[in-house]
Amino acid sequence: LGPPWHQFDTPALSHFGYPSISMLFQSKDSVFFRDGVRRVDFVLSYIDDKDGERKQERRREYEANLEKAGLELETEDKSESEDGKTYFLKIHAPWEVLATYADVLKIKVPFKANDIPNHTEIPMNWLSTPFRLPDHIMHPEPDFFTAPFNKSKSDFFLIDDKETFFPPSTRNRIVYYILARCPYYKGDHGDKDKKGIKRLLNNGTYTSAFPLHDVRYWTRSRDLNCESERYNLYKYWARFLCFFKEQPLNLIRKYYGEKIGIYFAWLGFYTEMLFFAAVVGVICFIYGLLTYSENEWSYEICSEEIGGKIVMCPLCDKKCGYWKLNSTCNSSWQSHLFDNVGTVFFAIFMGIWVTLFLEFWKRRQARLEYEWDLVDFEEEQQQLQLRPEYETKCTNRRLNRITQEMEPYLPITSKCARTCLSGATVLFWISLIIACIIGVIAYRLAVYAAFASIMKDSPTNNLQVVGSLITPQLATSVTASCINFVIIMILNLMYERVAIWITDMEIPKTHLEYENKLTVKMFLFQFVNYYSSCFYVAFFKGKFVGYPGDYAYMFGSHLRNEECDPGGCLIELTTQLVIVMTGKQVWGNIQEALVPWLMNWWGSRRSRSHPESLYSRWEQDHDLQSFGQLGLFYEYLEMVIQFGFITLFVASFPLAPLLALFNNIIEIRVDAWKFTTQFRRPVAAKAHSIGAWAEILSGVAVLSVVTNAFIVAFTSDMIPRLVYMYAYSSDSGISMKGYINDSLSVFNISEIPDRSRPEDGENPSWYRDYRYPPGHEKQYSHTMKFWHILAAKLAFIIIMEHVVFLVKFFVAWMIPDVPSEVKARIKRERYLVQEYLHNYEVEKLKMQLSQNGHNMKNVIETVESACML
Repeated sequence: LGPPWHQFDTPALSHFGYPSISMLFQSKDSVFFRDGVRRVDFVLSYIDDKDGERKQERRREYEANLEKAGLELETEDKSESEDGKTYFLKIHAPWEVLATYADVLKIKVPFKANDIPNHTEIPMNWLSTPFRLPDHIMHPEPDFFTAPFNKSKSDFFLIDDKETFFPPSTRNRIVYYILARCPYYKGDHGDKDKKGIKRLLNNGTYTSAFPLHDVRYWTRSRDLNCESERYNLYKYWARFLCFFKEQPLNLIRKYYGEKIGIYFAWLGFYTEMLFFAAVVGVICFIYGLLTYSENEWSYEICSEEIGGKIVMCPLCDKKCGYWKLNSTCNSSWQSHLFDNVGTVFFAIFMGIWVTLFLEFWKRRQARLEYEWDLVDFEEEQQQLQLRPEYETKCTNRRLNRITQEMEPYLPITSKCARTCLSGATVLFWISLIIACIIGVIAYRLAVYAAFASIMKDSPTNNLQVVGSLITPQLATSVTASCINFVIIMILNLMYERVAIWITDMEIPKTHLEYENKLTVKMFLFQFVNYYSSCFYVAFFKGKFVGYPGDYAYMFGSHLRNEECDPGGCLIELTTQLVIVMTGKQVWGNIQEALVPWLMNWWGSRRSRSHPESLYSRWEQDHDLQSFGQLGLFYEYLEMVIQFGFITLFVASFPLAPLLALFNNIIEIRVDAWKFTTQFRRPVAAKAHSIGAWAEILSGVAVLSVVTNAFIVAFTSDMIPRLVYMYAYSSDSGISMKGYINDSLSVFNISEIPDRSRPEDGENPSWYRDYRYPPGHEKQYSHTMKFWHILAAKLAFIIIMEHVVFLVKFFVAWMIPDVPSEVKARIKRERYLVQEYLHNYEVEKLKMQLSQNGHNMKNVIETVESACML
């Protein structure tokens, strides 16, 4: 995993050897050492406590070992810091260290300019001109052929200047690799646990560790040797006025590394694809508006002759009274906006859209892998990126059959025990969520009766504009959704710490394995947390209520199971979806943007009055928020949860993709602004894909086909209406007249048990179901119409799923994961790399032979001269 710490025998320049230079003569807003030549690649900060002798000892040993590793250090005294307490240790990696570890990490570097012509031309390219950025921003460096760096063949590579050959992102990645593995004990036989900057940060020896931003974000650097890439990112990417512009992905990758670059590439592509889903969703919504007047069943509900004469059975025991069907007139009209034929089309479209999104992303990802030199990265990731925690905690060693070297490993018994404990913890927390959801359901059942009692005399009708819209169902749904949202947020905060703890306990081997394990745990929890209430409304509410005289009760209690509104539960699912989805997005954006800004504003309040020359670059970055190892994880999680909302339940709300599109346009710029202005520069990291999130997205895509088919079949009223229209309509043609009467059943209220019976009402009363009337030989049992409709629902689910899955698989088969052009360029580059390496070795061998022959000739001439004498 790198050279031994004593390899570099030449001592590095000591940070005690530099004379103090007056702050008045040199600007400290710089990324260089005091000599103005050596670049600051990393900064460590610490506070020298009065009683911190152990910490001082750790720092001495750690810094001595860093110097043995070849790094050069320079300390800024606390007297020169803004608070008068903080020391800053600046770290520079000289060429020898960079070359050694670039060889160890197999970092790809250029050896020849790319001479493969790029023939890709986009038709009508001029249309995209307003959305384009300047070429020097989109392509900050030329295209090269690259190969893994080899220190012994350094003359093979295009090295013009050793100081600038490795970009700052590569330099800080190499330095962090050393920091994460450097011990802080004396000699070769110390405590092996005493290793790495992470442990030193955890025990307070150092307060922070970070690479530097290259410049203040709002102005270019005065130093011509400084690239001012942060300024370019802010000017062309992070400002909200750039929301319609393309993202400078190559510059993002150069400055922040491939891992952050691939996230913004995915987020941008996801937002582009959302545009098409949003357009189709808006069209379906407009279709609902245009067919508003054709809604025959709503006319019947609102009619005084039909809905005004139908008395419905109470919706709860005792406190709920009998009610007229036309009291649900408004909700019936509202439900038509989302519960129409366009909804079925949109559900099928979204099933195909998801496949197109995933397949086209694979192609975009393959192109980025080639352009960013990540084609062979996965194997390197597995072999080289062992977590320092794994190396430290796994004391057992065994022979690696591939490398023939001893490596740490975790015994199978320990691994199984840790995995079982981890799984049990996740199940416990998921059970806790389900318990909370059951509590919310109990709240809905109890509060509905209270709202029904309060609104019995319709006091809300006195309210202007909204009074007539407020019903017990709506009031219960909105308050329950808000309570559910608060519970979701609280459980999220609690579970995050637990998920990190149990993932640490499992001791994953690599960073990739660590992130994948944490991803699965967090998504399982979030899936249940965010979607369980929507699943309840969509698939359970109103499905197990029984009928008057034989109602079903929740777990044998006195709380009667909820019924759906006569217009169906779809409008309530829409309400639930809008509140949870919109609430999460608004809260997420506030949390992401406002909290870091307030913390930075408060933390740097003393320094804002300092002139630029006195407010050092390392202090400016120290005052910013730390991004954290899992910062990007939460960004992905937020977007994947949103992806679930717009796919799993989109049949209930076609405008969900439009809301997501608006959110993501803001999200890209908020994230860009946050990265550029509010956070310290993250340590550059490599990633060739979005990792485990790709599998999760595929799983959600498959599940979304099933959920939307069930929503259309069982939650909406679409199938019963179609069955009536084509099989039971009393008119000579296809008509919905008489549908409301046909969809209701009659009950004799004298048969209602005393515990359920309210005050006397009109007899008979009606309820929503397909059952035989009282007096029939099969009274209150399901009619054949019920079974006919059920068969139609099941047939619809089977047909829709098979059609969508067939199209999905056909589309996935038709679209190759890697574009043919990229495949050809990869093969061409590999061939040229081998050819150039071969030619390089041949030329080197010729030079050696020529030099040996010349030396041999000199030896022969010397011998002949000696013999003549």
